[in-house]
Amino acid sequence: MASEQMKPYEEKMTKTIGALVNDYATIRAGRANPHVLDRIMVDYYGSPTPINQVGNISVPEGRMLQIQPWDSSVLKAIEKAINMSDLGLNPNNDGKVIRLIFPELTEDRRKELTKEIKKKAEASKVAIRNIRRDALDSFKKAEKKKEITEDDLKGLEDETQKLTDKYVAEADKKCDEKCADIMAV
Repeated sequence: MASEQMKPYEEKMTKTIGALVNDYATIRAGRANPHVLDRIMVDYYGSPTPINQVGNISVPEGRMLQIQPWDSSVLKAIEKAINMSDLGLNPNNDGKVIRLIFPELTEDRRKELTKEIKKKAEASKVAIRNIRRDALDSFKKAEKKKEITEDDLKGLEDETQKLTDKYVAEADKKCDEKCADIMAV
């Protein structure tokens, strides 16, 4: 009975961890990763379009991304979108493709990225704790309405705390993995 009532909250916590992993995929770690371009939108015939929908993104070398648009008239728009982004990369346009070369990470940049990673992990943990609070509020209301017993409430509270601890630990684990990745590059 208790786990049925926990399902929606567990799904929300799982989605929170998924969002954290997606955020981490967009952080540049010194290696070429096409996901760093996921947030960049290109002005494609007047409408903002994700960069991966206007061309092919490939990794010809370990520290280089190559963007080959399907329509060569959009090269300038892609170049402009990359320049306006917070990536800090300078696109090389040869008229057919755009190349992005990832420089080695400096020690300062590594520390900055580590702080950003930890901040994202903390935001995820706050979101998980907010889900816990919502769950506990919901269970207390159900107990007041006599939909569940006091013993059920205690069980649900314990189960909620265990679930919260599990997902907070998962967020910490993802954070540690990404920080190690940044320092290893």
